Amino acid sequence: MKCVNKRGRRMKSKILKELESVTAEGLQGNIVSQGLVSDIKVSDGKVIFSITVPQGFTGKLGAMRAEAERKVAALDGVTSVLVALTTAEPAQFDPAQQPPKLTRKKQRNVGADLRPAAGAVAGVRTILAVASGKGGVGKSTTAVNLALSFRALGMTVGLLDADIYGPSMPRLMGMSGRPEIENDRIIPMEHYGIKVMSMGFLQDEESPVIWRGPMVVSALMQMVREVEWGELDVLVLDMPPGTGDAQLTMAQQVPLTGSVIVSTPQDLALIDARKGLKMFKNVDVPIMGIVENMSQFVCPHCGKTSDIFGHGGAEEEARKLGVPFLGAIPLHMDIRRNSDLGTPIVVADPDSVHAEAYRAIALKVAAQLLPEDDEG
Repeated sequence: MKCVNKRGRRMKSKILKELESVTAEGLQGNIVSQGLVSDIKVSDGKVIFSITVPQGFTGKLGAMRAEAERKVAALDGVTSVLVALTTAEPAQFDPAQQPPKLTRKKQRNVGADLRPAAGAVAGVRTILAVASGKGGVGKSTTAVNLALSFRALGMTVGLLDADIYGPSMPRLMGMSGRPEIENDRIIPMEHYGIKVMSMGFLQDEESPVIWRGPMVVSALMQMVREVEWGELDVLVLDMPPGTGDAQLTMAQQVPLTGSVIVSTPQDLALIDARKGLKMFKNVDVPIMGIVENMSQFVCPHCGKTSDIFGHGGAEEEARKLGVPFLGAIPLHMDIRRNSDLGTPIVVADPDSVHAEAYRAIALKVAAQLLPEDDEG
């Protein structure tokens, strides 16, 4: 363990040394001397870190990030690099709010008294639930873009659509067809470099699923345990909205590493988000943070913003409940349009501010998913 920690510290020192040569127009000194580099995580050759953009910065953000990525990627032992640009505005994500990191041993045992039947899913290192207290808040769109952002880290990723009544992954991911079955195991479909499973692959898009609760729970557990996921760093679980029997059973019977709650800013949505958060706490699933979706409407013509659903409500709720606020995603035509086309914004326009917002959130979640003894 001490050797791992020493290696991790040495690698972080090397990373900071390389980044001392990265600067930009309008920046006094380099990004390290100005204290702009933070959240450095190293695991199995994967490197992720944040660069804080100072208020009033007018330099070329893309060029600065690309140079930082190039410098770090050139280091021996580095296989992939992800850099998230975060703003220097107050009331951003507070690292002090993060729940304690879990070692591998604790991850296996968390909530053991409440989840006696929960066994590890073969080959799957961590499982992240993306949930909401109600439907219509953009939970599935968030889950898809987070999964693709994890893939950009170099992680091996699976995506499970657990919304039996309203599966949306085939449309969001631009996929069709049916998965094959080999040796009584379902082979997940693949697109954009991630493995995907959804009830939507097994039925017509316009055909409703009319099942009672026990049938839904049985189908969900089959999709978790009878799918040949292979070796995954993370399985992103797009949970059904709400806090009913299916949601509770999944939280109890699936060994979740943590959960992310998605909400819109208005009070009505936050009431339901609070219920979802408390459900996970009741079954000892760590809350990795809250995402405020549809935070502001950005006019595609003039670029001005309007607080259609309010703004900052999820962030304030996170502070009240003592959980991390992961970030805000705007209500924008490009996100909606690309979601309908099956080309998520992270894939369709990776250099956009919207894709960057998803990547910044993924960075904060990935930092919590990394086991403590891998970080150094």
